[in-house]
Amino acid sequence: MRIGLYVGQAPGVTEALAEVRAAAQARLDSAFFSQVFRWDALTVAALAGQCAPDIELGTAVVQTYPRHPIALATQALTVQAATGNRFTLGIGPSHAAVIEGQFGLAYDRPALHTREYLSALMPLLRGEPVDHRGETLRTKAEITVPGATPPPVLVSALGPVMLRTAGELADGTVTVWATPRTIAEHVRPRIEEAAAAAGRRAPRIVAGVPACVTTDPEGVRAGVAAQLGPASQLPAYRTLLDRQGMSGVHETVLAGDEDTVAAGIRAFAAAGATDLLVSRVGDATEKARTLELLSRIRHR
Repeated sequence: MRIGLYVGQAPGVTEALAEVRAAAQARLDSAFFSQVFRWDALTVAALAGQCAPDIELGTAVVQTYPRHPIALATQALTVQAATGNRFTLGIGPSHAAVIEGQFGLAYDRPALHTREYLSALMPLLRGEPVDHRGETLRTKAEITVPGATPPPVLVSALGPVMLRTAGELADGTVTVWATPRTIAEHVRPRIEEAAAAAGRRAPRIVAGVPACVTTDPEGVRAGVAAQLGPASQLPAYRTLLDRQGMSGVHETVLAGDEDTVAAGIRAFAAAGATDLLVSRVGDATEKARTLELLSRIRHR
């Protein structure tokens, strides 16, 4: 299983790039960036390619509704060229509270929207002419970016319909708040079955997890609850947490001593995750201990 850092809480671009350098120095495999309301993840990925020349860079995830497939394909291929073809594009429809409440767009039929979005995006990334006329979007274009190969595309998928779409049309999925049991029993069987039925190769299953090597695991979880607690009430996450018997996202944090966190990481590998994206939480000392552990596990 590949191991990378999920860069989602750094306060600015400088700090985000420092996280990438730390991942590279620890000889991890990747660094992925969130797309919220702090920075543009694709721009930061392009910048990161200049300061960390060897690791995979990606997004987890860019919201689809605010970006037309032509615009996103153009930007993603530009990042791919700028990073020497080390970029992975993670996308997702996000949540109604974000798309309607903040962007002011209609969160209309997200599963169909995602299928139609991928139907336009994937051939655009391959440099093929597209004339897609669907129920939720229309696309007519052909894009050429010299020096860029088609980047892998991951879809944020938790439910059965989205997992089927990801398996049929994309290169894999990226999850958040999902436990190893959920990946083994729910995510992996569905996406692998869909990929096989579509004649596609085995999909990547990229699992995101907060982790902290600490002497105070409950204190760390309390901090995550205070910071990210509202995410627990988003419908897609609430459904997932209820399935896992959890009250909130803070319960998904891997926290404890080195042996405890290492055991949690091994559980993701055993469940079938191909990649683990670790969001380091806690204070500076705890984050340093966590990074050291990740490096040891990856190169043991």
